Amino acid sequence: MLYAIISQDVEHSLSLRLGARPDHLARLNELKEQGRLVLAGPHPAVDSDSPGEAGFTGSLVVAEFPSLERAKAWADDDPYMAVGVYANVTVKPFKKVLP
Repeated sequence: MLYAIISQDVEHSLSLRLGARPDHLARLNELKEQGRLVLAGPHPAVDSDSPGEAGFTGSLVVAEFPSLERAKAWADDDPYMAVGVYANVTVKPFKKVLP
């Protein structure tokens, strides 16, 4: 089943994000290589693809996992969690309808 992992950053998270980004992307690429990643990306803090120093306010990942518990465990192990980028994370089932 698909799950949405919706993360909210702490304020001023950009430097924390940059430090943990290679490990964070490696995990996402692993999901992609397994054919389980639907989409992933950050929420810019301003209306721009390149927010610069404004940084990001959170992230969204939609991916396939065998269960809600496994999706939550995967989210809990994110390098962004380990370094304190995320203030909170919500994981819930997701049903893709379109496209």
